[in-house]
Amino acid sequence: MVYRYRVATVFGGSGFIGRHIIRRLAKTGCVIRVPSRHPGRLTSLKPMGSVGQIVPMAVNLKDDASLDYAVRGSDLVINLIGILAPNGRHDTFANVHGDLPGRIAKAAKAAGVERFVQMSSLGADPGAVAEYARTKGHGEQAVLAAFPEATIFRPSIVFGPEDGFFNRFAAMAQLLPFLPLIGGGHTKFQPVYVGDVAEAVMAALATTESKGRVYELGGPRIYSFRQLMEVVKRETMRPRKRLVEIPWGLAKLQGAVFEKLPGKIITRDQVELLRTDNVVSGKFPGLAELGVTATAAEVIVPTYLDKFRVGGRFTSPNSGAPATGGKDAAA
Repeated sequence: MVYRYRVATVFGGSGFIGRHIIRRLAKTGCVIRVPSRHPGRLTSLKPMGSVGQIVPMAVNLKDDASLDYAVRGSDLVINLIGILAPNGRHDTFANVHGDLPGRIAKAAKAAGVERFVQMSSLGADPGAVAEYARTKGHGEQAVLAAFPEATIFRPSIVFGPEDGFFNRFAAMAQLLPFLPLIGGGHTKFQPVYVGDVAEAVMAALATTESKGRVYELGGPRIYSFRQLMEVVKRETMRPRKRLVEIPWGLAKLQGAVFEKLPGKIITRDQVELLRTDNVVSGKFPGLAELGVTATAAEVIVPTYLDKFRVGGRFTSPNSGAPATGGKDAAA
């Protein structure tokens, strides 16, 4: 059972998925180290456990000796570090997604760590055109080369109260006269709830059968990008908000501009990533095999997009599920 882990080191523990995993890990009683370049900013994690149970620690991710120190004495190491867009000379996809996971895994293996978990993403493939997906694939390869028993998770878009997807487009709906449908909005997604992702990690850690396995995590339903924008329109009470189709070429040009601005609303690589559907392949086990019941987006999304509603969060939106008809409907 999970309680056998005495010390866990969680890289990226202050992030969206990390906070949910740490909250669950803390209930097992293990000490949780959270390495960070800015440990002073992690005080919000401490109330998730008992006094002294959650320990922020300074780490230099560019220094192998610092990584060695961070994992020393751990039974479990989890790497959740990821970026949506490059940021400066060092925070590149090649460094963060491709190189760093293997270096952490190598340090963990040398330290005698029992379990290693790598959070990747659906579509990770060393041969992918999009650099995000390609470097995620390289990172998986590096992890397995250093730590063959590692467990790898590939989630689709992860949603929840602090997500960067539904919240971003809901905010755009407040400010812009339209919502963009890149490539026509036909790309398919299988959004998975952040709580289900955390439960999947905990379930995998409770058994040795998950060692060396890859899990694809998707929710109970497939949506087109257009359908997801319809969800945003409904939950923010903007039924007349226009959905404007943006051709791939124009989207690439916009990405070339926006990726140079603060916030990086959209980048050329993200446009390229949208050319490929983001749904589970069926070739790998997923939530069901881990005993986790997938939570539908319709259950969770209304609980946090209400703050973007016209008239305030206590205004009731129109009832009804997102449209499912037409060629974009899930099979």
